[in-house]
Amino acid sequence: MKSYYRVSQGRGAVHAEEAHAGGFIGVGWLPDTNLQGESPADFREFGQKFVPLYMQKNEAKTRIGAGLACGQLYTVSFGIKKGDVVLVQNGQGEYFVGEVTGGYEYYPDHKLTHRRPVTWYPETLARELMSEALKNSSGGVTTVINLSKYAPEIEALLEGKTPSVITTNDETIEDPSVFALEKHLEDFLVKNWSTTTLAKNYDIFSEEGEAVGQQYPSDTGPIDILAVSKDNKELLVVELKKGRASDVVVGQIQRYMGYVQGELAEPGQTVRGLIIALEDDIKIQRALSVCTNIDFYTYKIQFTLEKK
Repeated sequence: MKSYYRVSQGRGAVHAEEAHAGGFIGVGWLPDTNLQGESPADFREFGQKFVPLYMQKNEAKTRIGAGLACGQLYTVSFGIKKGDVVLVQNGQGEYFVGEVTGGYEYYPDHKLTHRRPVTWYPETLARELMSEALKNSSGGVTTVINLSKYAPEIEALLEGKTPSVITTNDETIEDPSVFALEKHLEDFLVKNWSTTTLAKNYDIFSEEGEAVGQQYPSDTGPIDILAVSKDNKELLVVELKKGRASDVVVGQIQRYMGYVQGELAEPGQTVRGLIIALEDDIKIQRALSVCTNIDFYTYKIQFTLEKK
């Protein structure tokens, strides 16, 4: 099954034209490490090998920061498959769109050392045509973002159509018709984190002043928000659901928490989970009643009209 990714080519799309002209996407973490010949079975195996190396070469990086870098390095080098579609911002309100046509390649004398060949489509995709949900998702600050849940919309846009209904196969959302609003909740929470009760005890994981804990990669999918307690003793995994959350989300967040505990937590750090949704039901209440390290919050929407 074809997957879709947004891949940034440098801050401010500084390397986008080079990547487009050269027919590739690339990243530059661990530039002196040739990954040719590596055959990692999965994301976890890759992280176990290269996160320690990354931390050794970048002493200022935390394990979470190293996990983020290596996770994205893995995704570009091996996670994205031949035939998958990539979107790259060109810095002019558009995306170059292309199909990945081959495996990993190493270019040691270039800024983007780890590359995949791409055949670019002749037309670009205008950001203004995207739904707000897709705009928000594709505009995240992390280098690689999986956009596969927006596949129907992306395909329609590439065919020159404007999709009237956005669908999802996310089984953790009971009403698919409201899924497009989920990214609004995520982005609103990130932008307004300092005004929430969560900000009293936690900060979204940040690097160089940017909240890169949003859509943090893991071996079971991206974590909506990864936060760190102010005393650095606890990591918080936040999963957001627009509307009523299904009890399936409990298993989902537990998988994320297991990854964080096993791969990112420093000695002595604990991991806690938080599900945020519009409402719950008896099924999720029962599931959470035996989970002492997962909290459940609801949110409220206020809608007003003002005559001018």
